[in-house]
Amino acid sequence: MDKKIITTGAIFGMLAIILGAFGAHALKKVLSIEQLSTFETGIKYQMYHALFLLFIGLSILSEKAKKTIYFLVVIGVIFFSGSIYLLATNGHFIPFDFKTIGFITPVGGLLLISAWGVLLVNILKKNS
Repeated sequence: MDKKIITTGAIFGMLAIILGAFGAHALKKVLSIEQLSTFETGIKYQMYHALFLLFIGLSILSEKAKKTIYFLVVIGVIFFSGSIYLLATNGHFIPFDFKTIGFITPVGGLLLISAWGVLLVNILKKNS
């Protein structure tokens, strides 16, 4: 499981850098400052959670905790950052109104918060 978690963290980190470069160069000509800022928010959270996965993969948490955190982070990043990318570029590349899926963003955020909560609970359990 550790290899899968670390690999996913590395992939998320690599994609965050690629998307960041894409946003800074190609999207700069197409999106407004506000849209670029929104896009960058997705990148930041994706990178934060890529590093979080690396930490989890190298931690001494139980396998159950690691699997739970992994699931929450992967789905959370896809929902949160993925929907932000789509909302920020809405109407520019795909003829679909992504505002209709905007409700997914807070669901993804809640999953990411939950992953951190699982970490906190497990750390507090280990110390008691």
